[in-house]
Amino acid sequence: MSQNYPLIVVHDVDYKYLNGTVALRKINLKIYKGELVGIMGKNGAGKTTLIRTFNGLIRPTNGNVYINGENIKSKTTGTLSQKVGIIFQNPQHQVFSNTVEEEIKYSLKSLNLSKQETQTKTDEILKKFDLDKYRERSPLNLSGGETKKLAVASIFCRDPDILVFDEPTLGQDAKEIRFFIELIKNEMNNGKTIIIITHNIEFAMEYIPRTILMADGKIIADGPTKKLITNEFLVKKSALILPQISQFTTALNEIGIPCPNNTYSKEKMTEFLADYIKNKSNVVGGGNT
Repeated sequence: MSQNYPLIVVHDVDYKYLNGTVALRKINLKIYKGELVGIMGKNGAGKTTLIRTFNGLIRPTNGNVYINGENIKSKTTGTLSQKVGIIFQNPQHQVFSNTVEEEIKYSLKSLNLSKQETQTKTDEILKKFDLDKYRERSPLNLSGGETKKLAVASIFCRDPDILVFDEPTLGQDAKEIRFFIELIKNEMNNGKTIIIITHNIEFAMEYIPRTILMADGKIIADGPTKKLITNEFLVKKSALILPQISQFTTALNEIGIPCPNNTYSKEKMTEFLADYIKNKSNVVGGGNT
C-alpha cells in the first residue's frame, strides 16, 4: 500500500446546517494515497456529512478541504466527482435513468467520450458488474442488492482516484458482500484510495487496516482498526458494540480459560481453542494421546 503523500487533507473543518445543527467540529484529517480507511460511529456522529465535503456536496462553514494538494473551495461538484466517487447508503438516491444502460451512459457524460467509446465503456461496466442481463430494465425494477450494484457501477465507470462507500454491506447477502470485497481488493491493487463508512464491526476488523472513530461531530480516535474497536472505552464512546470475537475472548477469560487478547480472527481463535483442548486432554490423560 502506497502512503507517500496525503491525497485528502481536511483542515479545521466545521459544518453547521441551516437549522442550526452543528454536524462537524474542527475536523483535522489526512488520508493517504492508496489507503483503505474506515469511518465509524453512531448515527448523527457526522460521518456522512464529512464525506460529503470531499466532493463539494457540502461546503464547510469554516476550514478547508484539499484533494491532491488543491483547495476544492472553488471547484464544482461536477469536477470533483471525477476525482471523488461517493456511493451512498440508499442507492435509490443515486439512480434515476429509465434503464440500467442509460444510467451508466449518463454517468459517463462528464468524461466527454465519443459515442463509440461511451458504448464500449458501458458494455464493459455492465459485464463487470453482472448487470448486462438487466441493461433494458428500469432501475426501479431491480432488487435492493442489484440497485446498490448499479449505483456502484455508475461511479466506477468514471474511474475516480478516491472511492467512498456509505454502509456498503448493509442489506447485502453473503454473495454480494464477497463481490464487494473482491471489488475493493482489485481497486486497491490499482492504487485507488478507498474510504468506507460502516457499522459492521466484524467486516472492519477483518478488512480495514485503519479506522477513524467519530462522535458528536468530532474525531475521537484514529488508528489501527483492531486496536481501536477492541478498546471498550472508545467503543462505548462511539456507541458501537465490541466485535463478537472480543466478547467471546472476555467470556472465556471470565470462566478461567486464559485467552490472549490478540486472538482477533476466527482462524486464530479456532487454533487457540484446539491447542487448549489438546493440552487439557493431555493433562487429564496423563500425557497419553
